[in-house]
Amino acid sequence: MYALVDGNNFYVSCERVFRPSLNGRPVVVLSNNDGCAIARSNEAKALGIAMGAPWFKIQHMAESEGLMALSANFALYGDLSDRMMSLAAGLGPQQEIYSIDESFIDLTGVPGDLVARSHKVRSRILQWVGIPCGIGIGSTKTLAKLANHIAKTAERKPGIYPAQLAQVCNLAGLTPTERDAVFAATAVNEVWGIGRRIAAQLNEGGINTVLDLVHLDPATVRSRWSVVLERTLRELQGTQCVDLEHEPAPKKEIASTRSFGRPITELVDLTEAVTEFASRAAVKLRKQASLANQVMCFIRTSPFRDDPQYSRSITLPLRRPTSDTGALVGAAVAGLKAIYRPGFNLAKAGVMLLDLQPDTVQQGELDLGADDVPERGSLMQALDGLNDRYGRGTVHMASAGLAGDRRAWSMKQERRTPGYTTCWADMLVVRA
Repeated sequence: MYALVDGNNFYVSCERVFRPSLNGRPVVVLSNNDGCAIARSNEAKALGIAMGAPWFKIQHMAESEGLMALSANFALYGDLSDRMMSLAAGLGPQQEIYSIDESFIDLTGVPGDLVARSHKVRSRILQWVGIPCGIGIGSTKTLAKLANHIAKTAERKPGIYPAQLAQVCNLAGLTPTERDAVFAATAVNEVWGIGRRIAAQLNEGGINTVLDLVHLDPATVRSRWSVVLERTLRELQGTQCVDLEHEPAPKKEIASTRSFGRPITELVDLTEAVTEFASRAAVKLRKQASLANQVMCFIRTSPFRDDPQYSRSITLPLRRPTSDTGALVGAAVAGLKAIYRPGFNLAKAGVMLLDLQPDTVQQGELDLGADDVPERGSLMQALDGLNDRYGRGTVHMASAGLAGDRRAWSMKQERRTPGYTTCWADMLVVRA
């Protein structure tokens, strides 16, 4: 048995924890540079605002509908996520954190009424952290994910599903007749892993609901579509095909990219940005205990502006696999200088670390060149420790320039709320 605990409209819910005046109002959280909506409150969804809707197309609703738009505050969201996940872990003995607002809990061997237990954990998360969530329970991870969708939909849109399934839905506790009725009311595209393209193909074949899909033969699904869809079908039929992952699998590539708050033309500003991006990628690389063999750097203009267009990338092999920030930044900046051309309004840059391998595999060199710097593991450990303790960017490479909003390439975040739980200066003060 598995449970999926999922925060409702998570980014918006995090903002509402410290701004109760947002409750009941349509709210959207915007992406980097305040570009498009990446989270919506139920009230915003009711206005027809789609996920990814560009802000310039919906900003008129601020006056007509009272829409509130906020810049993303990922430091706040990450901190509240950690608090929510620590409480969700009390639901069962093993946990897989699937995303910033979702975690699977293994309920195998947990005694008692699982629905009542889930309601208690949900109430605790709401009271202690302030985040409302839905909990879905099923005999497989796919069924738990589907049950979570049903729990949240039953709460948001009464009448589609039985009222007792709101907030917490246990598909394993339903009779076969009740389960078929729920499956018949659920569109097939709501199943975890079925995207638009596959859903359209299924619809063309007359498979419109989860019940239609569950009645198919797995062998037929495999021959007509893929083994991935067959696995999804078997999970819906109650056969476990996806295990709980106690630790996320190491990434095969690590990227750090950003769009600039305004067009950038000067190499010095680009060097600062690329240095920062390579440094962030290096931290991620060390956290998963990997080394990189290649570094890719790219820059490009915006295809949405009537400016001369330019887009280039370059991949540089490293002399030896490394996770050293200095070596990775050096390669990225060297690549930037090779592809930079003056006279273009550049809108985005990025760094990707490629051809990754575990750091347990070390490659020695018979002949060290004059420019070779040995691995500085202790220095990198100290660097990461200082930044973890005192905040990201406390210690950084000199070529990253001055920290803060004075950087020419900094993102546009005009609507960002304070770091209530991550910055001493932003902590709320309550006076008697």
